[in-house]
Amino acid sequence: MASPTSRFACGALAALSLIIGSATAASAAPKPSEPTLRAELKELNTKVDKLIERYNAKRVSLAEARKAAKTAKKRLATAEQTLAKAEAEASKITEMRYQASTPDLPMLLYTPDLNTAALLEQMSAEQDAVVKSVAAARDTKKQAATDAIALADRIKTEADQVADDRKEAEGMIKNIEKKLQGLVPTGPGRKSDGSWAPELPTGSENITPRTRLMRDTIKKSFALPFEVGCYRSGGSGEHPLGRACDFMMSSGGATPTAANRTLGDQVAAWAMKNQSRLGIKYVIWRQRINSGSGWRAMSDRGSITANHYDHVHISMN
Repeated sequence: MASPTSRFACGALAALSLIIGSATAASAAPKPSEPTLRAELKELNTKVDKLIERYNAKRVSLAEARKAAKTAKKRLATAEQTLAKAEAEASKITEMRYQASTPDLPMLLYTPDLNTAALLEQMSAEQDAVVKSVAAARDTKKQAATDAIALADRIKTEADQVADDRKEAEGMIKNIEKKLQGLVPTGPGRKSDGSWAPELPTGSENITPRTRLMRDTIKKSFALPFEVGCYRSGGSGEHPLGRACDFMMSSGGATPTAANRTLGDQVAAWAMKNQSRLGIKYVIWRQRINSGSGWRAMSDRGSITANHYDHVHISMN
């Protein structure tokens, strides 16, 4: 019969085995495949597009509410002025009627055609009209104030909704960016110290495996407007070695459109972000070069193409 100590030891070993087994299983969970990630990205992009559409609609509605609020404030101010004027007129007529009923009524109130009774009757009619105008002015002021309060509440609600939608969209976009980074592979030939082993060009394209991987990954990640040029014979630099590609943002020699210029900025930024992962040596774009320590201006080479204004150049290690 096993002793209590041995039974405890066996139980502890069993528990430890279970924990180790669970941890191993968890750590060995397979990474999502590229098709799975791209399917998730497609779904996320659809959701974020709808969210952005809703966000924009609420921004438009909020702008309209703010415009209406300004009108409501002006309307309220006008109503307050009208009411004050009507109340002043009513007060004046009341005072005049009081004076007309006393012997010392000022002579300026009399006309040749009006006796005291007729004058009082006329002032009474005028007072009735003014009282009605006061009541109408008060109603207008009350409605204007109610409308202004309602618009203020609407603005607060819609502003909160716009802020919430923006926060949700930003979070979703960050999730998309994170998943996109999960699709960026590590270039072949990377050494443990972070340096890169030399590669020979392969295939009919005469480019290295790392260059091909970089080019294909960018083509998957961006909707490129033109063909990508990599190997070319003759000249200096990495093109003849099969270690560079030009991502055209115009037909060549022409200034890119504003949209393609923005796209070029995005491709260049993406390349630098993934420099150490893919084995990128440097990037040239818009007469600037970046080898990992920031963008530096280059000397003028005399043309749009030579100055890399129409294409993003990426060289590989």
